[in-house]
Amino acid sequence: MKKTAATAKKPAAPKTAASKPAAAKPAAAKPVAAKKPAAKKPAAKPAAAAKPAAAAKPAPRRAPALATPSDLSRDATRDLSAALSRLLADVFALYLKTKNFHWHVSGPHFRDYHLLLDDQATEIFAMTDPIAERVRKIGGNTIRSIGHIGRIKRIADNDAEFVQPLDMLAELQEDNKSLTAYMREVHDLCDEYHDIATASLIENWIDETEQRTWFLFETSRRGDVTGH
Repeated sequence: MKKTAATAKKPAAPKTAASKPAAAKPAAAKPVAAKKPAAKKPAAKPAAAAKPAAAAKPAPRRAPALATPSDLSRDATRDLSAALSRLLADVFALYLKTKNFHWHVSGPHFRDYHLLLDDQATEIFAMTDPIAERVRKIGGNTIRSIGHIGRIKRIADNDAEFVQPLDMLAELQEDNKSLTAYMREVHDLCDEYHDIATASLIENWIDETEQRTWFLFETSRRGDVTGH
């Protein structure tokens, strides 16, 4: 017998597709941080105007050598300059004391004493420039300030509020005698170094100083009852 077509073929079981591994879910994307706006660069400052180049400072000048040429030896210049500078300090001190007494004298003989002391102060002051210039002529340096005078002078100051007129004259008499002695010492030094020019000046000043001493002595003598 012929198999009937009715005999239905059993439907083939559907092929089961091989189960594919489940695809991994993509990881959740991290939110992208918003980019910070780029910081604006500060506007460039306008270039400062170039400062003019500072003028070059002049090189400091060297102090000129003050050693005036002289035929005297170095020892002579050193010793004579020191002696004359000290003498100059004494002359200034005596000048100022004489003017001090000239300004502050008081009493019945005011006019005579006042004029006498003014004359003597003028004569004393006239010595100062020749002494200082003599030091420079022989190549030395001399006093430069009141402080310098104070450090080397030998004539004492008198700052008393009031001095009796006759005491003023007696004190100046002794100071002039001392100045004469100081000048003789410098004269001896001039002889040692054959400094004839300085010695010649000193000889005249000694004579003037001795005359001042004489006038001060006679003016300050106390008269007897007869007025002599």
